[in-house]
Amino acid sequence: LRVCVCVSELKEAQRREQQRRERLRQEEEISNNTLIWNHEILPHWDTMKSSRRTRDLWWGGLPPSVRGRVWSVAIGNELNITAELYEIFLCRAKERWRSVGQSDVFDDSPGRSSLELITRDIARTFPSLCVFQKGGPYHDLLQSILGAYTCYRPDVGYVQGMSSMAAMLVLNMDEVEAFISYSNLINRPCQLAFFRVDHQQMLRYFRCFQVFFEDSLPRLFLHFQSSGVTSDLYLMDWILSLYLKPLPLDVACRLWDVFFRDGEEFLFRTALGILRMHQDELLHLDLISIAQFLSRLPDEEHLSDRLFSCIPATPMLSGNRKWSQVSHLTDRPIAVQEGNRNKADFVFSRLRF
Repeated sequence: LRVCVCVSELKEAQRREQQRRERLRQEEEISNNTLIWNHEILPHWDTMKSSRRTRDLWWGGLPPSVRGRVWSVAIGNELNITAELYEIFLCRAKERWRSVGQSDVFDDSPGRSSLELITRDIARTFPSLCVFQKGGPYHDLLQSILGAYTCYRPDVGYVQGMSSMAAMLVLNMDEVEAFISYSNLINRPCQLAFFRVDHQQMLRYFRCFQVFFEDSLPRLFLHFQSSGVTSDLYLMDWILSLYLKPLPLDVACRLWDVFFRDGEEFLFRTALGILRMHQDELLHLDLISIAQFLSRLPDEEHLSDRLFSCIPATPMLSGNRKWSQVSHLTDRPIAVQEGNRNKADFVFSRLRF
């Protein structure tokens, strides 16, 4: 018995020592990479951003201390938003919030509706972090950014999922940078299509994804078809939240890193990587079980490494056609199959509150 106990204790000690060495290795790697980003890449961004060395470092995940700076320059500011412009729309949002609090008259205007939804939704943002709840250090800051945006873009307003996206930026940038990056991020074609609920554009993305899904994972594609699982059932939440809803925060951070490197194609390549990673489980599930499984993916040890090994194993090629080529071919109007029309209408309608 004593021998068994000693062997068990020895194995546990070896495991802890191995974990300690791995942590030290990771810390040293992060420290070295941080120096490279700060001294070699960021000061020479325009010439270094597309180099093989930069792209390889980027794929491995950005060091937390430079993540916000890299995201900011990678997203850019095509909208030419300034700190002064942010202050103007923030003042308008604060005035509307004051009027909402003082008015007893029912007002269902889009502006008021968005601001009320923001107030309710912020408390549900990353609840495990406890920094965005009422009284938390980032609650008011997140509310300010979301409120200012609804005044800046009333045509978009507020849609569920926006709070988590803005919160991710708030965790990595200062207030003005977060607003600038947030506004420019939502202005990208894919995000704008989904947040404005542009049916034709959204269906174009779904159809394009289906082409690569069928070519890359034919068995799972046929199983989804026979089970009645359409891509909108899971892609909707994945794209709207930029994977913050189905994945742990640390894994989503690394996905965001590469999304800002590769653009919208990477969002759909990630979806294929997730399906490849869980293909064996999904092949044995029915419609309801698949929908539940994909809404919140199982957390597991080394999930990030496993996912990032599945993503490259799923090339975005259909024959010899790349994502951009297939995307252009699906620009024509798309008809929804009659059997899926009611389901599609339901999915679209639940995006806005």
